[in-house]
Amino acid sequence: MQSRFDIAIVGGGAAGTLAAIQCLRRATTAMRIAVFEPAGPLARGVAYSTDRPEHLLNVPTGRMSAFPDHPDDFLDWLATRPGHADAARQALAHGYAPRRDYGRYLQDRLEQARASSVATLEIVPQRITGLQRDGQDWSLEWSGGQASATRVLLASGNSPRPLPVRGSGALARPRLVDAWDYSGVAAIDADAEVCIVGTGLSMADAVLTLAANGHRGRIHLLSRHALLPMAHACTHTVDEFDTDALHAMGVRARLRHLRQRMRDAASRGLPWQAVMERLRPHGQALWRSLPVAEQRRFLRHAARHWDIHRHRVAPAVHAVLQELRNDGRLRVHRARLDMAVAGQRCVQLTARMRDGSALALDVDHVINATGLEMRVQAMRNPLLEQLLGDGHARAGAHGIGLATDSDGRLLDADGQAQETLRVIGSLRVGEAWESIAVPELRVQAEAVARDWLEGTP
Repeated sequence: MQSRFDIAIVGGGAAGTLAAIQCLRRATTAMRIAVFEPAGPLARGVAYSTDRPEHLLNVPTGRMSAFPDHPDDFLDWLATRPGHADAARQALAHGYAPRRDYGRYLQDRLEQARASSVATLEIVPQRITGLQRDGQDWSLEWSGGQASATRVLLASGNSPRPLPVRGSGALARPRLVDAWDYSGVAAIDADAEVCIVGTGLSMADAVLTLAANGHRGRIHLLSRHALLPMAHACTHTVDEFDTDALHAMGVRARLRHLRQRMRDAASRGLPWQAVMERLRPHGQALWRSLPVAEQRRFLRHAARHWDIHRHRVAPAVHAVLQELRNDGRLRVHRARLDMAVAGQRCVQLTARMRDGSALALDVDHVINATGLEMRVQAMRNPLLEQLLGDGHARAGAHGIGLATDSDGRLLDADGQAQETLRVIGSLRVGEAWESIAVPELRVQAEAVARDWLEGTP
């Protein structure tokens, strides 16, 4: 007999788990909730599946609560864990916990919500490949099975971007390792010569693991911009200024304004990070206030600069990168990768430098750290392809993510918002831009649960 659920959540990473917690907490009737997740324990996803102690959160502990209305919840949880009980609370709040701890925290809060809710939660270890209208319900399909649900939340999480280079199809593990393949990175020999393609946050993870394993070989970093993540300030400060004036400005004027704000902050003894902290809650509003042409300009010219200032790393992580760079073990190349050739003993890489000259590297391993795939048509996700093909969805602005309204309702091919089909997390990037980090995910999860469950009989 086909199972029927009141709410089906497709994806059990951090976003899906936060949504499940909120739905369980807000349920007032004995409804049935399902989370469809094929990849093992919930709450882990890409970010929190690492068991490596050197992989830290990119946000201080005191700001990582799962609940908007209980901002100290993660801090309270961590303070009770072994090794932290005697730590000064303020120091713990301003520290950066291992990401594996955050996954355990979400799992604990999910079990608590499950135990105290009048609703029931079923975890279905299946990958949803099809979603069709069935009267007032949605029919969810997977290999060998089917279920129905009144409401469906898409929380399918982050998709890795394939290595964008000719010849990559001939590379295989262990020659080519994804940065999110934490065990694969950890298995690299300490004397190997390595090239990491991409210089974002996943690059930092890979370098930290190599360093933790006592890596002695050279590590090459290669990207078009050669911009590495910047560090959080050692103390949390927020510069106070009016952000509304930015909404009427284009991208260039905004950048000039923010540079001036940072100079002003420095004259008052504040770090430049204080300016970015002021913008932190307004990222989505700033994106939405840009005309389409200015959004394109941002994506072409300013997105990477925004990312390294906005998505910063813990000071300790930044210090490791700087130390390796200063002693010559970490070399940064500003170039566009052109070709990868798998030889018998090494991988031969060719790249084009900014001045047009060629760069040739012979390395033992290539680590793909090119980040998230934002173009929905390139995600190779059967469910998303089916939704697009059947007109239940369309690509988001600029071809990234899925098109939604400001509350995450999925827009169909005709632009109609679907109340019972919602989206949370990275699939909303085209509409919201800032839609990946926990501070955004927890707000989205709470909003969906509130809209669907408040006032239910």
